[in-house]
Amino acid sequence: MTATATPAPGLGPDGGGQAAIFDFRKADGRGLQDLLRTFAVAVRLGWQLEANWTDPFLFFIYSVAKPVSSALILVFMLEVIGGEAGRAFRPFVVVGSALWAFVVSGIAGLAWSILEDRERYRVLKYVYVSPSDFLTVLIGRGVARLGVGLAGAVITLVVGVAALGVPFDPATVDWPLLVVVFVLGLGAIVGVGLLMAGIVIQTRQESWSYPEAFAGAVFLIAGAVFPLGVLPAPIQVIGLLTPMSWWIAGIRRALFADGPGSIGGDGTVFASLFGHPQPTPLEIVLALLATGAVVTLGAVAVFRISDRRAKQAGLYDRTTGS
Repeated sequence: MTATATPAPGLGPDGGGQAAIFDFRKADGRGLQDLLRTFAVAVRLGWQLEANWTDPFLFFIYSVAKPVSSALILVFMLEVIGGEAGRAFRPFVVVGSALWAFVVSGIAGLAWSILEDRERYRVLKYVYVSPSDFLTVLIGRGVARLGVGLAGAVITLVVGVAALGVPFDPATVDWPLLVVVFVLGLGAIVGVGLLMAGIVIQTRQESWSYPEAFAGAVFLIAGAVFPLGVLPAPIQVIGLLTPMSWWIAGIRRALFADGPGSIGGDGTVFASLFGHPQPTPLEIVLALLATGAVVTLGAVAVFRISDRRAKQAGLYDRTTGS
């Protein structure tokens, strides 16, 4: 049904008795153009909030200090405990530490955006009823945090190559695999972040710790700093069903094809299921695509259900004081 201009009762522009005209098409917005503008404004706002309106250089130092220091701690632990064998795992540890900072930013970013607007600034209900699409605003805020995490990850990799002796040759990088895996993994990370956002809408006290607690649990089974093969078989199965495991494994494979992998190995669940010790690039892409699609679709469904329940229960109007 097409919206048409409808006469509304009242005085016309000239003050006479002529009915005013209201065009209902103005309420429909401009579709994709409005969504893109909303997304851009949300990203900029998220960056300003994340940076706390501070100097960009100081914020840059703060953002990269944590992932770099975490990687240095793990590398020195390998140096002291593992000796020569530990040095062979430097690329494994540096890549895993760098990528995990990015993963945590994606998982926690959307949830923290809701918590900040609800608990700290107390404007969540106003953002929700604004003309902008709420999900677009939320994803835009989360992308800003992903940008911060990406900067920290890149700096950690640079420090690993320049200061820690991680061997790196751009000519040996599988660039197509790197691009495909990164894009697919980015969608899966945003999907998990959306899942956490749907959860914290329903929760009350101590919700701030939920995203990091969930990220810490996934850290154990994602192969970030140790291979899945060291875990019990049931935990390995859970790791194989997690898109972050395949994302990290794919980027490791693209950057360091001859380095140790986080999925597979002799005696692992992967080797017993597929008949060969290490996944091929095609298997990594297909597994990441399948697990990422399931997680993302499930996250959207959970968020929609949570959003509907939050509106019915008036949760957007409440501040829990957490």
